[in-house]
Amino acid sequence: MTQRRVVVTGGGGFIGSAVVSTLARGGHDVVVLDSLRPDVHRDGGSAARLRLEVAELVVGDVRDTETLGRVLAGADAVVHLAAKVGLGVDVDDMDDYVSSNDLGTAVLLRAAAGAAVSRLVQASSMVVYGEGLYTCAEHGVVPPGARTAEALQRQEFEPPCPACGGALSPGLVGESALLDPRNTYAATKVAQEHLASSWARETGSAAVSLRLHNVYGPGLPRDTRYAGVAARFISSLDRGEPPRVFEDGRQRRDFVHVDDVAGAFAAALDADDTAGHRAYNVGSGTVTTIGGMAQALADARGGPDPIITGEYRLGDVRHITASSDLARDRLGWSATIPLTLGVRDMVGA
Repeated sequence: MTQRRVVVTGGGGFIGSAVVSTLARGGHDVVVLDSLRPDVHRDGGSAARLRLEVAELVVGDVRDTETLGRVLAGADAVVHLAAKVGLGVDVDDMDDYVSSNDLGTAVLLRAAAGAAVSRLVQASSMVVYGEGLYTCAEHGVVPPGARTAEALQRQEFEPPCPACGGALSPGLVGESALLDPRNTYAATKVAQEHLASSWARETGSAAVSLRLHNVYGPGLPRDTRYAGVAARFISSLDRGEPPRVFEDGRQRRDFVHVDDVAGAFAAALDADDTAGHRAYNVGSGTVTTIGGMAQALADARGGPDPIITGEYRLGDVRHITASSDLARDRLGWSATIPLTLGVRDMVGA
């Protein structure tokens, strides 16, 4: 393992702080750049500061070139997690997503090139695929069209075959699949990957995009407008209320523990890659339904059973699970924490 001086943007966040701890344990010299923005850190960042005792913390924005110049001096690599997350609450969020995620990445990459940083590991997301892999019995693998509000209102949640209207079978997406973002956040993640690829090509550096699945674990942010589904379920259980599950609860996902994700970043940072850009799926390898996750959390917490509401959000996809075989084969990484153990860890059971 090569010891590096690593700048971790967004290192005060849920995933970022786990990555920082893992890198520090691996002997890397870690510097954290985090804006501690109040819509993510409701406590003003005090919890993040406690979690980051193993690293130097610089409070600043990735769009601030002066701060970047200071932080990147002497750095060998950047782990880029700073981003506005969630699928996008409404169209009024669009400009903030693009500024935070895409402009922020572009400013960071320009500064990294000026500082002669040679390696980037960037947090992408499985949302870049849109809907996952689907197979029609008659037409083979087909790209499903976007689900319509009219169909969702009729409780028709499964996307049909675009050729015959028949039923589709969901499968596992590989990294070579077409990128098809279905919401603002997803679109910014695709743009981040393209920016990383351009930076790697123009500077002769190495860039890796990790397409993270649904990350969960202790410290998962709750009670914000951008909280993920597992966080919303836990918040309901904390109030003694049943988790509310949208659609019919059968949406397929892959929930991967934050400690496994941190290990994937460490593996990508240490991989002996040549220059260029590569993308890897990072998931547990186990397909779980959203309703199944809600039930697992309710069982672990001893709370009420979930309620299936039939509600929907137009920007959500039906099924998205991917193969992480490429990360196993090229990075030597695989998830190790099963959902049952991870859920107990998350709820403190």
